[in-house]
Amino acid sequence: MKFIGIIPARYASSRFPGKPLAVLGGKYVIQRVYETVSQVLGEAYVATDDERIYNAVIGFGGKAVMTRTDHKSGTDRIEEAVEKLGTDADVIVNVQGDEPFIQRSQIETVCRCFDDADTQIATIGKPFEDMEAVENPNSPKIVLDNRGYAMYFSRSVIPFVRGVEREKWLKNYPFLKHLGLYAYRKEVLGEVTKLPQSSLEKAESLEQLRWLQNGYKIKVGITDFETVGIDTPEDLERAEQFLKEMK
Repeated sequence: MKFIGIIPARYASSRFPGKPLAVLGGKYVIQRVYETVSQVLGEAYVATDDERIYNAVIGFGGKAVMTRTDHKSGTDRIEEAVEKLGTDADVIVNVQGDEPFIQRSQIETVCRCFDDADTQIATIGKPFEDMEAVENPNSPKIVLDNRGYAMYFSRSVIPFVRGVEREKWLKNYPFLKHLGLYAYRKEVLGEVTKLPQSSLEKAESLEQLRWLQNGYKIKVGITDFETVGIDTPEDLERAEQFLKEMK
């Protein structure tokens, strides 16, 4: 089975314009993501709508493809990139361009989900460590079936643990946090990008609910590593400190 990594990267951002080209530890944020993805998968491209990002990627020796500016989601941008590249890869791995600390093991975990022939889409989850994090609506929760497929994603705390004090819920159920790493069989990617927004997606503002509501099977791999995204200049400062501590 052949895998290819596509990294969507936009210059425009309301909270941090130009963040893919922010410098972290002497390298662009997008460069750190690209280097990890290309090392694991062998082939990777940055899909961008901005020539500054495109030129920067080519400049550090990476591969990039220009896409339209009007995409509503990173998934749509990836589908256009796949069409332009004409790749013969079986699975497309979508890694966010603002996560410079993506782990090799996380990418490998999402790829191994396709050892199961029923997997159409794959993603990863991480066990929550405290109830405060579980109750954060910015951290979507995943409920799994017995085969490791997603039954539902929600910003609310699900499931409800009946008859147990709330502070003890985590000891009674393994709440799982969704991390935004995805992979799709190539033909499935083409299908899901043609689907209209679903009622559940609109309600929760979670794109993956569109796929579930239309009957697609999403396999969930488990990781013990947290992702560290760069959404604001303050995040970049924290990431710089995190990088120093790692070294």
